[in-house]
Amino acid sequence: MTRQSTIHLPRPLKKRVKVSLHRSQFTGLRRQGAGKSSPAGGDKTSSETDAYSPPLPLSPIFSPSPPLPLPPSVPPPSATRYFARLFLAALVLVCAAIGSADAAQLKIATVAPDGSFWMTEVKKGAEEIEKVTEGRVRLRVYPGGTMGNDQAVLRKMRIGQLHGGMITGLSLASITSDLQLYGLPFLFGSYDEVDAVRAKMDAPLIEALDAKGYISFGLIEGGFAYIMSQKPAATLSDFKGQKAWSPEGDVIADAIYSAAGLSPVPLPLSDVLTGLQTGLIDTVVGPPVAAVALQWFTRTKYLTDLPILYTYGSIVVSAKAFSKLGAADQIAIREILRSVCARLNERTRTDNLQARKALAKQGIEFVTVDEATKGQWSKVAVDATTTLRKKGEVPSVLYETLQRHLNIYRQGTIAD
Repeated sequence: MTRQSTIHLPRPLKKRVKVSLHRSQFTGLRRQGAGKSSPAGGDKTSSETDAYSPPLPLSPIFSPSPPLPLPPSVPPPSATRYFARLFLAALVLVCAAIGSADAAQLKIATVAPDGSFWMTEVKKGAEEIEKVTEGRVRLRVYPGGTMGNDQAVLRKMRIGQLHGGMITGLSLASITSDLQLYGLPFLFGSYDEVDAVRAKMDAPLIEALDAKGYISFGLIEGGFAYIMSQKPAATLSDFKGQKAWSPEGDVIADAIYSAAGLSPVPLPLSDVLTGLQTGLIDTVVGPPVAAVALQWFTRTKYLTDLPILYTYGSIVVSAKAFSKLGAADQIAIREILRSVCARLNERTRTDNLQARKALAKQGIEFVTVDEATKGQWSKVAVDATTTLRKKGEVPSVLYETLQRHLNIYRQGTIAD
């Protein structure tokens, strides 16, 4: 009699046997059990349930043979390429971030509105700087007065929050009084006189800024400033009672208004348009290109066709911040920003001529001034300049040097 083998397994392992059986094994087991019947009217005993003959192969879990291979975990080729690209993109971003952290950044600010030709040229310069320095230096520009007016920009430069700015001559004069020179009232009678004097005097003014710790890349013409108002003003008496704007902290404008017997309203440049819109002021002074770019013409109706004074500015950078750059980068940046200033200086004159035409098309009426009124304004200019010189607001030596160059040019023009 053949002895049957009986395997007794704990209940948890029975479950594992059932789960691990291959479908074909499970089907064979059912076929073998189909030929046996249980006693009539009774349940199968434990020994009948657990015993089977002939013995079935053990589940792979209990078999000494190697386990069945698991499903492949390697992604298909397309997924592999996807993850590789993703990894490379992440690597590029990390490298870019490291490069950005290592790059020196020069932050400069200006009240010039974004989209103006001033900002266009400065942004071109910024792109060229990054390219020439191979990303070692980046110029970040804050336009539209987002960092405050010129005085606020200069304060932030002193504490290192900013490194530079496109600053008007008025504000540059707060660094050194030498920069008051070109802005004296009725100093120049034409652009030819301006060119003759600047060819001789720009260099010492830039040196004066450098001596105070500010690097200038060249002076930029703003153009002749004219009076624009909501009421016609053909004579000096026409200005009586008008609410004229005076640039905040402008000692020259204050001297002019005082000599003319007028009471101005001091405001920062960034608040002029708001002042016109609210009625706080009704009269402004500035070059035509500024009147267009800053939208002053939308709140004025008349332009008194008499140039009051010459305006200018410069791109300046803190010498302390600039000295931290590499020697080769300093040379490259000087060259690039000097070119930017030269282009702006040249284009401003052309744009002022076009701006005059644009103002006329917008309905601004040009008011002609007679010789008698010009004489009155000339007297105002002399009185204002005398007051400024007595107060030490204008350096006497430089002023006398400028007058000498101006007289030489005028005499040569007369002789010709």
